[in-house]
Amino acid sequence: MRFIGLILLLSLKLFAIDATLEIVKNGNKIPYIMVERLDSENADFGTKVLKMLVADLKVSGHFQADDGGVNKSNDINYADYAEKKMDLLAQIKVAKSSTLTATLSLYDINTSKHIFTKTYTENDIKRFPFLAHNMTIDINSYIKAPSIQWMQRLVVLSRYVGSGSSEILICDYTLTYQKVVVKGGLNIFPKWADSKQESIYYTKYLEVPTIVKHNLATGQIEQLVGSEGVAIVSDVSKNGENLILSLSPTALSDLYIFNTKSKNLRRLTNYSGIDVDGKFVNDEKEIIFVSDRLGYPNIFMMRLDGGGTEQVVLHGRNNSAITSNGKYAVYTSRETNNEFGGNTFNLYLISLAPGSNYIRRLTANGKNQMPKYSSDGGSIMYLKHYKNQSALGIIRVDYNANYFFPLSKMKIQAFDW
Repeated sequence: MRFIGLILLLSLKLFAIDATLEIVKNGNKIPYIMVERLDSENADFGTKVLKMLVADLKVSGHFQADDGGVNKSNDINYADYAEKKMDLLAQIKVAKSSTLTATLSLYDINTSKHIFTKTYTENDIKRFPFLAHNMTIDINSYIKAPSIQWMQRLVVLSRYVGSGSSEILICDYTLTYQKVVVKGGLNIFPKWADSKQESIYYTKYLEVPTIVKHNLATGQIEQLVGSEGVAIVSDVSKNGENLILSLSPTALSDLYIFNTKSKNLRRLTNYSGIDVDGKFVNDEKEIIFVSDRLGYPNIFMMRLDGGGTEQVVLHGRNNSAITSNGKYAVYTSRETNNEFGGNTFNLYLISLAPGSNYIRRLTANGKNQMPKYSSDGGSIMYLKHYKNQSALGIIRVDYNANYFFPLSKMKIQAFDW
């Protein structure tokens, strides 16, 4: 029962939504780009890739993008595009056979020059979103904007499919591409095992909850650690060698560090209540985590080489989830206390610099939970539920922009990015 209780504490069930988009422009000049599809026989996939490319360019925060539809001409009239105040022109053509191939031609309207033509291929046609994601990354590189390599990374998530049953999927960041990689039984709390996204950790309910490592390419499964109550990989070090685990072998959950090479397991906390959700911070010399040691969930920090715990967040009395890019952290805070009605959960950003009091609210309404930083530390993915609609949200922190993607009847238990 303790195990199921912690699942309910750390999980959020989500249902259908209509996608919405929230953008707060910061007033900086960003280039206008027109995206067109050259006439081809594969209009269906061509249209899908075009719309995804336009959306990706907007999500990057570095472009104002327009959908130019179909262009049947092979001639580029730079003056016409200049009159429309365009800075760049992207023309794509998509061909489908046993594979899916897309060609991107990029033109600089201001200099009247053809910049490049590049071909992209996906062997699985369901992966068509990655054609657009990779095009966007290349267009972004041309203008020398901050990297958006995170667009090509996969999201791994666990979704409920029935009583006591869940599947693990890998998806693109918009959830348009989805592939089931683990099914059968209760498979929860997935976590990427390495920066190359070749393997995942997750918790499988065997005789006791057990952390396993699953190689996605070979299918090889390795059992690591089991625990009577709860067993979760909370974080993975940058080199993949050390894991922060939430385990409860005898009582409620404590935090442990596990070395994947030596298989050494060392206890970090020894508290009679609940310590969970540990994350490496400050060059992996410390961890930040959630604990109820004040009588309610809040955020604490401790050094890995010993010493006491330090309360990090003084705001709120129910702060129940944490993510960090090492220098900053984002946590979930319950803002209301309605016993019978819905409560508001907002996300807050704080600096982990010594002596810093910096705090910034990132969301304004609804239930905003399970924040996860992107690999480059510049974006935050989270789950939002508001007025019977639910979405996977992305906050582009430096651009004051939120983007939401629909969760179509999907009940997400946990995810990692």
